[in-house]
Amino acid sequence: MRADEILESDLATDAPRSTSVKIRRGKAEDAEFLARAMMLASRGHLRRGVWDLITGGSEENCLDYLRRLALSEPVSLCHYSSFIVAEHAGSPAAALCGFDPHQGGWQTLGDAMQTVQRGKGWTQADERASGERTAPVWQCTFDTLDGAWVVESVATMPEFRRRGLVDGLMAEILEAGRARGHHVAQLTILIGNVAAQRAYEKAGFSVTDEKRHPDFEAVLGAPGFMRMVRDY
Repeated sequence: MRADEILESDLATDAPRSTSVKIRRGKAEDAEFLARAMMLASRGHLRRGVWDLITGGSEENCLDYLRRLALSEPVSLCHYSSFIVAEHAGSPAAALCGFDPHQGGWQTLGDAMQTVQRGKGWTQADERASGERTAPVWQCTFDTLDGAWVVESVATMPEFRRRGLVDGLMAEILEAGRARGHHVAQLTILIGNVAAQRAYEKAGFSVTDEKRHPDFEAVLGAPGFMRMVRDY
């Protein structure tokens, strides 16, 4: 499955939820909302996250980069069509994506990022500076488990939190992975993001391992990443 192939037909229709909540596939007009969702997801409980390091500069610059990425080709895991969105009373309120990393995964994302950077007029010096800012992060990343369905960019807008929106989205995205033959799902969170850890444990995930590095903590303020996994 490519990252953009989560169809409306993949979404469960019998999952109980409030009549004021609708779960749907992402659309092009969600690009600004999804940019904020991706930024918030990468920050977790911190002031800044990986996307802030990648883009450098202001929050507005980060959001512009991510908005472009949500619309850019090749279609990646950050493309609008890779997401499912929870609307609350007609407003987009929460989002996440799920994908098979062997079909439109991290390499495709790298290609899409290059498209965005060309569009923003990045020079080779800009690319080098971005690489230097983010180098500590890669000390703490994980390989994907064999055959895993990966969940990424999970975020709820602050004004819509504590309404159970991520619970509904998680159930939908896990079902989409199961329907495509995946028997395990994984996600990564920042060490110390207790609220996220508890939410994912509620969805059946458990911490399997973690990676820490002092350089990671120096640039972001958390010791590193934890991997959480669940079987179907």
